[in-house]
Amino acid sequence: MFSRGRIELKSDDQLAAMDTAGDILSGALDAAVSAAGPGVTTGELNEVFAEYITARGAKPNFLNYHGFPGYICASVNEEVVHGIPGDRVLEQGDVLKIDGGCIIEGWHSDSARTVVLGSSEQGTADPEDERLSDITRAALWRGIAAFATAKHVGEIGEAIEDYVTSQPGAPLGILEEYVGHGIGSAMHMAPDVFNYATGMKGAKVKPGMALAIEPMLVRGSIETDLLEDEWTVVTTDGARSSQWEHSVCRHRDGIWVLTAEDGGAADLGPLGVTPVPIP
Repeated sequence: MFSRGRIELKSDDQLAAMDTAGDILSGALDAAVSAAGPGVTTGELNEVFAEYITARGAKPNFLNYHGFPGYICASVNEEVVHGIPGDRVLEQGDVLKIDGGCIIEGWHSDSARTVVLGSSEQGTADPEDERLSDITRAALWRGIAAFATAKHVGEIGEAIEDYVTSQPGAPLGILEEYVGHGIGSAMHMAPDVFNYATGMKGAKVKPGMALAIEPMLVRGSIETDLLEDEWTVVTTDGARSSQWEHSVCRHRDGIWVLTAEDGGAADLGPLGVTPVPIP
Protein backbone atom coordinates (compact mmCIF):
# COMPACT_ATOMS: atom_id res chain seq x y z
CA MET A 1 0.00 0.00 0.00
CA PHE A 2 3.05 2.25 0.28
CA SER A 3 4.60 1.66 -3.16
CA ARG A 4 4.69 4.54 -5.59
CA GLY A 5 6.69 5.78 -8.59
CA ARG A 6 8.93 4.18 -11.16
CA ILE A 7 10.23 0.63 -11.05
CA GLU A 8 13.84 0.56 -9.92
CA LEU A 9 16.19 -1.84 -11.71
CA LYS A 10 19.31 -2.71 -9.74
CA SER A 11 22.85 -3.53 -10.85
CA ASP A 12 24.46 -6.81 -9.76
CA ASP A 13 26.48 -4.95 -7.12
CA GLN A 14 23.34 -3.34 -5.73
CA LEU A 15 21.54 -6.70 -5.64
CA ALA A 16 24.57 -8.15 -3.85
CA ALA A 17 24.20 -5.49 -1.14
CA MET A 18 20.53 -6.42 -0.85
CA ASP A 19 21.58 -10.06 -0.53
CA THR A 20 23.86 -9.16 2.38
CA ALA A 21 20.98 -7.33 4.05
CA GLY A 22 18.79 -10.35 3.37
CA ASP A 23 21.25 -12.75 4.98
CA ILE A 24 21.39 -10.62 8.12
CA LEU A 25 17.61 -10.38 8.19
CA SER A 26 17.23 -14.14 7.84
CA GLY A 27 19.48 -14.65 10.85
CA ALA A 28 17.61 -12.00 12.86
CA LEU A 29 14.29 -13.69 12.13
CA ASP A 30 15.80 -17.04 13.11
CA ALA A 31 16.77 -15.50 16.44
CA ALA A 32 13.36 -13.92 17.02
CA VAL A 33 11.52 -17.12 16.10
CA SER A 34 13.75 -19.14 18.43
CA ALA A 35 13.00 -16.71 21.26
CA ALA A 36 9.23 -16.83 20.73
CA GLY A 37 7.26 -18.89 23.21
CA PRO A 38 4.61 -18.78 25.93
CA GLY A 39 5.44 -16.16 28.55
CA VAL A 40 7.60 -14.08 26.19
CA THR A 41 6.43 -10.58 25.24
CA THR A 42 6.42 -9.25 21.70
CA GLY A 43 8.60 -6.41 23.00
CA GLU A 44 11.26 -8.93 24.03
CA LEU A 45 11.25 -10.35 20.50
CA ASN A 46 11.74 -6.81 19.20
CA GLU A 47 14.84 -6.51 21.42
CA VAL A 48 16.26 -9.83 20.19
CA PHE A 49 15.85 -8.72 16.58
CA ALA A 50 17.31 -5.26 17.24
CA GLU A 51 20.39 -6.64 18.99
CA TYR A 52 21.05 -9.10 16.17
CA ILE A 53 21.02 -6.64 13.26
CA THR A 54 22.84 -3.92 15.22
CA ALA A 55 25.69 -6.30 16.10
CA ARG A 56 26.15 -6.96 12.38
CA GLY A 57 26.22 -3.34 11.30
CA ALA A 58 22.75 -3.21 9.77
CA LYS A 59 20.22 -0.44 10.28
CA PRO A 60 16.48 -0.96 10.88
CA ASN A 61 14.04 0.06 8.18
CA PHE A 62 10.84 -0.42 10.19
CA LEU A 63 11.82 1.77 13.16
CA ASN A 64 10.36 5.29 12.73
CA TYR A 65 9.03 4.42 9.27
CA HIS A 66 6.07 6.80 9.04
CA GLY A 67 6.36 6.89 12.84
CA PHE A 68 6.31 3.11 13.46
CA PRO A 69 7.83 2.52 16.93
CA GLY A 70 9.39 -0.97 16.53
CA TYR A 71 12.17 -2.86 14.79
CA ILE A 72 9.64 -5.53 13.84
CA CYS A 73 5.93 -5.90 13.35
CA ALA A 74 4.62 -8.52 15.79
CA SER A 75 1.02 -9.47 15.00
CA VAL A 76 -0.84 -12.11 17.02
CA ASN A 77 -3.87 -14.21 16.07
CA GLU A 78 -6.52 -11.91 14.50
CA GLU A 79 -3.87 -9.20 14.05
CA VAL A 80 -2.93 -9.59 10.42
CA VAL A 81 -0.04 -7.17 9.98
CA HIS A 82 1.70 -4.08 11.41
CA GLY A 83 1.26 -5.11 15.05
CA ILE A 84 3.34 -2.95 17.39
CA PRO A 85 5.68 -4.94 19.67
CA GLY A 86 5.17 -4.26 23.35
CA ASP A 87 4.03 -5.86 26.60
CA ARG A 88 1.68 -8.46 25.10
CA VAL A 89 2.56 -11.85 26.57
CA LEU A 90 2.45 -14.74 24.12
CA GLU A 91 0.39 -17.79 25.00
CA GLN A 92 0.36 -21.43 23.95
CA GLY A 93 -1.61 -21.80 20.72
CA ASP A 94 -1.06 -18.22 19.53
CA VAL A 95 -0.43 -17.55 15.84
CA LEU A 96 2.43 -15.04 15.74
CA LYS A 97 3.56 -13.15 12.66
CA ILE A 98 7.04 -11.58 12.79
CA ASP A 99 7.76 -9.13 9.96
CA GLY A 100 11.11 -7.35 9.85
CA GLY A 101 13.71 -5.69 7.68
CA CYS A 102 17.13 -4.07 7.69
CA ILE A 103 19.40 -1.91 5.57
CA ILE A 104 22.99 -2.41 4.38
CA GLU A 105 24.75 0.33 2.38
CA GLY A 106 21.39 1.95 1.70
CA TRP A 107 19.78 -1.23 0.35
CA HIS A 108 16.75 -2.82 1.98
CA SER A 109 15.53 -6.28 2.92
CA ASP A 110 12.05 -7.34 4.09
CA SER A 111 10.77 -10.74 5.20
CA ALA A 112 8.09 -12.27 7.44
CA ARG A 113 7.30 -15.59 9.06
CA THR A 114 4.38 -17.15 10.92
CA VAL A 115 4.97 -19.10 14.12
CA VAL A 116 2.26 -21.28 15.65
CA LEU A 117 3.13 -21.65 19.33
CA GLY A 118 2.63 -25.23 20.38
CA SER A 119 1.76 -28.33 18.40
CA SER A 120 -1.51 -29.90 17.34
CA GLU A 121 0.06 -33.33 17.94
CA GLN A 122 0.49 -32.39 21.58
CA GLY A 123 -2.91 -30.72 21.79
CA THR A 124 -1.42 -27.27 22.36
CA ALA A 125 -2.26 -25.74 18.98
CA ASP A 126 -5.20 -25.77 16.58
CA PRO A 127 -4.46 -27.95 13.53
CA GLU A 128 -6.39 -25.47 11.40
CA ASP A 129 -3.93 -22.74 12.44
CA GLU A 130 -1.04 -24.97 11.39
CA ARG A 131 -2.79 -25.65 8.10
CA LEU A 132 -3.30 -21.90 7.60
CA SER A 133 0.41 -21.20 8.08
CA ASP A 134 1.50 -24.15 5.94
CA ILE A 135 -0.70 -23.13 3.02
CA THR A 136 0.36 -19.48 3.27
CA ARG A 137 4.04 -20.48 3.22
CA ALA A 138 3.53 -22.86 0.31
CA ALA A 139 1.61 -20.18 -1.57
CA LEU A 140 4.53 -17.80 -1.11
CA TRP A 141 6.89 -20.29 -2.74
CA ARG A 142 4.46 -20.83 -5.63
CA GLY A 143 4.50 -17.08 -6.17
CA ILE A 144 8.29 -16.99 -6.06
CA ALA A 145 8.50 -19.91 -8.50
CA ALA A 146 6.19 -18.04 -10.87
CA PHE A 147 8.44 -14.95 -10.65
CA ALA A 148 11.34 -17.11 -11.87
CA THR A 149 9.83 -17.37 -15.35
CA ALA A 150 7.15 -14.65 -15.35
CA LYS A 151 6.94 -12.12 -18.12
CA HIS A 152 4.68 -9.88 -16.03
CA VAL A 153 4.28 -9.35 -12.29
CA GLY A 154 0.59 -10.31 -12.43
CA GLU A 155 1.59 -13.94 -12.92
CA ILE A 156 2.76 -14.06 -9.29
CA GLY A 157 -0.70 -13.34 -7.89
CA GLU A 158 -2.27 -15.80 -10.30
CA ALA A 159 0.04 -18.57 -9.07
CA ILE A 160 -0.67 -17.75 -5.42
CA GLU A 161 -4.44 -17.73 -5.89
CA ASP A 162 -4.39 -20.91 -7.99
CA TYR A 163 -2.55 -22.73 -5.23
CA VAL A 164 -4.67 -21.44 -2.35
CA THR A 165 -7.99 -22.15 -4.01
CA SER A 166 -6.89 -25.66 -5.03
CA GLN A 167 -6.29 -26.82 -1.45
CA PRO A 168 -8.75 -29.28 0.11
CA GLY A 169 -10.48 -28.43 3.36
CA ALA A 170 -12.00 -25.21 4.62
CA PRO A 171 -11.45 -22.34 2.15
CA LEU A 172 -9.00 -19.61 3.14
CA GLY A 173 -9.33 -15.95 2.27
CA ILE A 174 -6.56 -13.98 0.55
CA LEU A 175 -6.31 -10.42 1.85
CA GLU A 176 -6.76 -7.86 -0.91
CA GLU A 177 -6.11 -4.58 0.93
CA TYR A 178 -2.49 -5.41 1.73
CA VAL A 179 -0.10 -6.60 -0.97
CA GLY A 180 3.57 -7.09 -1.79
CA HIS A 181 5.79 -4.45 -3.31
CA GLY A 182 9.01 -3.53 -5.03
CA ILE A 183 12.06 -3.11 -2.82
CA GLY A 184 15.56 -1.71 -3.20
CA SER A 185 16.82 1.75 -2.27
CA ALA A 186 13.57 2.11 -0.31
CA MET A 187 11.50 -0.48 1.52
CA HIS A 188 8.25 0.09 -0.36
CA MET A 189 8.50 0.84 -4.06
CA ALA A 190 6.65 0.17 -7.29
CA PRO A 191 5.25 -2.16 -8.44
CA ASP A 192 2.47 -3.47 -6.22
CA VAL A 193 2.58 -7.28 -6.10
CA PHE A 194 -0.94 -8.63 -5.73
CA ASN A 195 -1.50 -12.00 -4.08
CA TYR A 196 -4.46 -12.85 -6.28
CA ALA A 197 -5.45 -12.70 -9.93
CA THR A 198 -6.48 -9.19 -10.92
CA GLY A 199 -7.11 -9.78 -14.61
CA MET A 200 -4.23 -7.41 -15.42
CA LYS A 201 -0.74 -8.35 -16.61
CA GLY A 202 1.01 -5.89 -14.36
CA ALA A 203 4.52 -4.56 -14.84
CA LYS A 204 6.90 -6.30 -17.21
CA VAL A 205 9.54 -8.37 -15.42
CA LYS A 206 13.10 -7.24 -16.20
CA PRO A 207 16.58 -8.11 -14.91
CA GLY A 208 17.42 -6.05 -11.84
CA MET A 209 13.87 -6.15 -10.49
CA ALA A 210 13.48 -6.96 -6.80
CA LEU A 211 10.14 -7.70 -5.14
CA ALA A 212 8.85 -8.42 -1.67
CA ILE A 213 6.24 -11.14 -2.16
CA GLU A 214 3.99 -11.56 0.90
CA PRO A 215 0.71 -13.46 0.82
CA MET A 216 -1.56 -12.91 3.83
CA LEU A 217 -4.28 -15.50 4.36
CA VAL A 218 -7.15 -15.65 6.86
CA ARG A 219 -9.43 -18.40 8.14
CA GLY A 220 -12.52 -16.21 7.75
CA SER A 221 -13.60 -13.01 6.05
CA ILE A 222 -11.01 -10.87 4.26
CA GLU A 223 -12.54 -7.72 5.78
CA THR A 224 -10.18 -5.86 8.10
CA ASP A 225 -10.20 -2.98 10.58
CA LEU A 226 -7.46 -0.65 11.80
CA LEU A 227 -6.99 -0.37 15.57
CA GLU A 228 -6.78 2.93 17.42
CA ASP A 229 -2.97 2.76 17.38
CA GLU A 230 -3.37 3.52 13.64
CA TRP A 231 -1.05 0.64 12.73
CA THR A 232 -2.40 -2.76 13.75
CA VAL A 233 -4.62 -4.37 11.13
CA VAL A 234 -7.09 -6.98 12.46
CA THR A 235 -9.66 -9.23 10.87
CA THR A 236 -13.14 -7.81 11.40
CA ASP A 237 -14.56 -11.20 12.36
CA GLY A 238 -11.67 -12.10 14.69
CA ALA A 239 -10.46 -14.94 12.47
CA ARG A 240 -6.80 -15.89 12.68
CA SER A 241 -4.33 -14.96 9.96
CA SER A 242 -0.92 -15.87 8.55
CA GLN A 243 1.78 -13.92 6.70
CA TRP A 244 4.90 -15.22 4.98
CA GLU A 245 7.25 -12.99 2.98
CA HIS A 246 10.55 -13.04 1.11
CA SER A 247 12.48 -10.44 -0.84
CA VAL A 248 13.38 -11.88 -4.25
CA CYS A 249 15.27 -10.62 -7.31
CA ARG A 250 15.51 -11.45 -10.98
CA HIS A 251 18.95 -10.85 -12.46
CA ARG A 252 20.25 -11.58 -15.93
CA ASP A 253 21.02 -15.22 -15.09
CA GLY A 254 17.98 -16.17 -13.05
CA ILE A 255 16.16 -15.77 -9.75
CA TRP A 256 17.60 -15.44 -6.23
CA VAL A 257 15.72 -15.26 -2.92
CA LEU A 258 17.55 -12.50 -1.07
CA THR A 259 16.17 -13.32 2.38
CA ALA A 260 16.79 -17.09 2.26
CA GLU A 261 20.23 -18.37 3.23
CA ASP A 262 20.34 -20.79 0.30
CA GLY A 263 18.75 -18.38 -2.17
CA GLY A 264 15.59 -20.46 -2.00
CA ALA A 265 17.11 -23.71 -3.31
CA ALA A 266 15.51 -26.05 -0.77
CA ASP A 267 11.97 -24.78 -1.39
CA LEU A 268 12.22 -24.00 -5.10
CA GLY A 269 13.90 -27.26 -6.09
CA PRO A 270 10.75 -29.38 -5.60
CA LEU A 271 8.89 -26.85 -7.74
CA GLY A 272 11.32 -27.31 -10.62
CA VAL A 273 13.18 -24.02 -10.14
CA THR A 274 16.92 -23.70 -9.51
CA PRO A 275 17.93 -20.32 -8.06
CA VAL A 276 21.11 -18.77 -9.47
CA PRO A 277 23.51 -16.71 -7.32
CA ILE A 278 23.87 -13.04 -8.23
CA PRO A 279 26.83 -12.66 -10.65
